[in-house]
Amino acid sequence: MLDIINEQDVIVGQAPIAKAHKEGLLHREVHVWFYTPKSEIIWQGRSKNKETFAGLLDATVGGHASAGQTPLEAAIRETKEETGFVVKPQDLTLLGTLRAKSKDTSTNLINNVIRYIYAYRFEGSVDDLKIEEGEITHFEVWPIEKMFSLDTEKSRFIAKLLDDENLEIYRKIQQLV
Repeated sequence: MLDIINEQDVIVGQAPIAKAHKEGLLHREVHVWFYTPKSEIIWQGRSKNKETFAGLLDATVGGHASAGQTPLEAAIRETKEETGFVVKPQDLTLLGTLRAKSKDTSTNLINNVIRYIYAYRFEGSVDDLKIEEGEITHFEVWPIEKMFSLDTEKSRFIAKLLDDENLEIYRKIQQLV
């Protein structure tokens, strides 16, 4: 179950995730971007079995805030589930929120969210990350600077993550390095 919210991020009801995506109901989502001391971002490869954006590169960690859960609690839970890493609230830097609405053209499902975006300084090896079976296929490390000049590689990413608002997030991450 998800908390359904209004444009002011106030809870107005609850719904199952399938209904929220089918009807495009506004809900909360989190991203946690792992960045390295070498000014790199770690991307996750989404499973080809995901109902939206299958097989594309996505945020290191991403997921929905469950009903009754704060975005910070969701970020901590999702980080453990998707990478095997246990982070504390003080380990995460809130970079901001982003209003996003995207439609997966292959499924017609709509992800209509207020996304809370966090950064986490990761000093390990990408091989240390534990892949969540059925959700993630692999992790890839990309220089942050490369995100501003992608060409043919663009088709490997969820398109919305390459728009101007998201590029601003990567600039904020660069400043943390």
